[in-house]
Amino acid sequence: MAVKIKTQFGNIDINNDVIATVVGGAATEIFGIVGMASKSQIRDNLNDILKRDNYSRGVVVRQEGSGVAVDVYIIVGYGTKISEVCRNVQDKVKYNLETMLGIAASSVNIFVQGVRVIEE
Repeated sequence: MAVKIKTQFGNIDINNDVIATVVGGAATEIFGIVGMASKSQIRDNLNDILKRDNYSRGVVVRQEGSGVAVDVYIIVGYGTKISEVCRNVQDKVKYNLETMLGIAASSVNIFVQGVRVIEE
């Protein structure tokens, strides 16, 4: 599936993988995020073997009416306030989708899959 945007010059199709990459990049910039939890083990493990960056790990994009619904699966660092980290991820993801791609996010759901101790 892809998001279709109609302009005066023609049509723009934005693939869900592009949306997932933008969302993953926005989420990993937030303080307190240690990593992204994987929803597709086989594909993500293959990317690890090939040493490729995978910003779309832990991101699920669904089309909904006038926008997209995004599910983000994260791992939070120990000692951070989980509710603040989640709110920051939601704000950053919505902002990046609107400014970079011109897509309105109807919902951004954050799922905390784990807490990891950060070694200094």
